[in-house]
Amino acid sequence: MSGITYEPPSGRPLGTNRTFSICAKIVIPLLRLFTKRQWSGMENIPRSGPAIVASNHVSYSDVIFFAQYLYKNGRAPRFIGKRSVFDTPIVGRIVLAAGQIPVDRESGNANKALDHAVAALKAGHLIGIYPEGTLTRDENLWPMAAKTGLARLAIITQNPIIPVAAWGPSTVLPRYGKVPHLFPRTTVTYVAGKPIDMSPWYGREGDPGALVEATAHVMKILTTMLEEIRGEKAPVSVFDPHTSDLPRTGNFNKANKANKQ
Repeated sequence: MSGITYEPPSGRPLGTNRTFSICAKIVIPLLRLFTKRQWSGMENIPRSGPAIVASNHVSYSDVIFFAQYLYKNGRAPRFIGKRSVFDTPIVGRIVLAAGQIPVDRESGNANKALDHAVAALKAGHLIGIYPEGTLTRDENLWPMAAKTGLARLAIITQNPIIPVAAWGPSTVLPRYGKVPHLFPRTTVTYVAGKPIDMSPWYGREGDPGALVEATAHVMKILTTMLEEIRGEKAPVSVFDPHTSDLPRTGNFNKANKANKQ
């Protein structure tokens, strides 16, 4: 982890820097104009100190609404995001300047993001993670089997995980969609649950079976929370991208079309 350093978070909301603040002043009024919010569980977001928050992933717009939820409740998050976003001209420079953390998915460099996240937590930042690593492949947008990086981070740093269930962003911007639906105004729901105790797995970050078990535990809680929001039951069988023919990352709709041609 040589060369990776983070300053303790400062500002209000905690963790804000100049770029983050400017973006928030531009984006949040637009979100208020085009969406309605239904938020609860804010008392579970700590106002200071290291914290890991994890949410389900149904739309590219997720991160904006998730950031709004955290920002308006006292924390400017540090998200772990895919490298391609950071490589995008202008946008990439903005999110990097806002303190966000790139990850090279499905590569040998993915562990570097974990090192950055550990360093950021040690400095006292709040880290936001989408455990699935990509938009869910479940046809009805239920959480799918997740990657184990979230559990590994929680175990190494001995921090609990705060689950945050989200619903509504996929109506604003459908999965892999490029054109947002702005009217009628969509209600975007975010609910933070009580911190999940990860201590049963402390010291087992090198045990693949323990990591899978810990990850499934977190995702089960997140799915149960989403069931309450949606007022319906998730399928008994969880979609597992590891056993699916769909590509692990990227727009699988494009891949399906290509295969049919």
